[in-house]
Amino acid sequence: MDDHNPRYVSRLTRNTLALVLAGGRGSRLYELTNWRAKPALYFGGKYRIIDFPLSNCVNSGIRQIGVLTQYKAYSLIRHLMRGWSHFKKEFGEFVEILPASQRFSDDWYQGTADAVYQNLDIIRAQQPDHVLILSGDHIYKMDYGPMLVEHVESGADMTVCCLEVPVAEAANTFGVMQVDTSGRVVGFEEKPAEPREIPGKPGMCLASMGNYVFNTEFLYEQLIHDAAVADSTRDFGHDVIPAMIATCHVHAYPFRDPQTGEKAYWRDVGTLDSFWLANMELVSTTPRLNLYEREWPLWTYQEQLPPAKFVWDKDDRRGEALDSMVAGGVIVSGSHVSGSVIFSNARLHSYSRVHASVILPETEVGRRVQMQNTIVDRGCIIPEGMRIGFDSEEDRENGFRVSTGGVVLITRGMLGLAEGSA
Repeated sequence: MDDHNPRYVSRLTRNTLALVLAGGRGSRLYELTNWRAKPALYFGGKYRIIDFPLSNCVNSGIRQIGVLTQYKAYSLIRHLMRGWSHFKKEFGEFVEILPASQRFSDDWYQGTADAVYQNLDIIRAQQPDHVLILSGDHIYKMDYGPMLVEHVESGADMTVCCLEVPVAEAANTFGVMQVDTSGRVVGFEEKPAEPREIPGKPGMCLASMGNYVFNTEFLYEQLIHDAAVADSTRDFGHDVIPAMIATCHVHAYPFRDPQTGEKAYWRDVGTLDSFWLANMELVSTTPRLNLYEREWPLWTYQEQLPPAKFVWDKDDRRGEALDSMVAGGVIVSGSHVSGSVIFSNARLHSYSRVHASVILPETEVGRRVQMQNTIVDRGCIIPEGMRIGFDSEEDRENGFRVSTGGVVLITRGMLGLAEGSA
């Protein structure tokens, strides 16, 4: 079958149910996820992380989507209701929220596999040919159609989407696969301390992205079997996939840039440093992640806001933003912004200088603030005259968190302000 035939691909995507795993806490982001699940975290000036896998599904032609929620899901559910509830069931399309609700047991979701297992009745009701299971907390743009085609053409029971990554980066972080020359997975270790290298590519290993395609009936069998294993942790990477390698056909699908054939852009923004860096990458002249590409739009919810505004034009009091992204509703009043991402409704007051920082919505930066290499959480009010990001010891004394890479995190609680939903 011609895998470039659009009608062939569209039949595959139309008969695929996508399940987005969005219940993770993101503990390595510390206070940034105290009041929100990691998939609900803001990114790129106007988006939330969950928008990336959801946009990938819609742009790929997959319009039957379930989002599995658990940890502190209020802001995530609110965002999904506002931005992703317009699909019409009558047209065979939907984005539905599947919260942990003890459908098959007295427990909440115990792991990635258990989260899907507890929704088997919902999957059966849809009768899809394939189930696409996606991590809800990564930043990337991907057409899932070619992966579905390769899954079918390979005759696999299951396909794992993967990336080539340095061994040092994968250690204790990713599931790592070993494959034969046909792409069949012959070994799988979840977060090994010493990942096995790819033959012929020293220093590199094949890491799972946490995205899987299953033949539906095969998925039922594997989840029911895993649920009966007493000592299972109910996790795809730790339990389900390793158990099936020897007797089932598991295929590896390398995620590559369709234009260059090289490893595609993909970021796990699971630490303060990686979250800050991924945002900083966006303000370069030609970022690897192009948010302005009309052929692959990123969908989200954003309230109706006035344009960003820059006021005062004096030598010592000029409102300006250079090499930066500035969202709607922002007022930069007599302050200088460079190399930063400023989210909606922020206010930056006169004589301040903000460099290489991520300012989340509804933040207020007082006069004469000097700030660099900083993440400011939603709704913070930075007092007048503060210097942040120049002296790590001083930042810690002020109650702020300083990452291993020197990025400063400021939240409302650190400033003595009332904390709450984000």
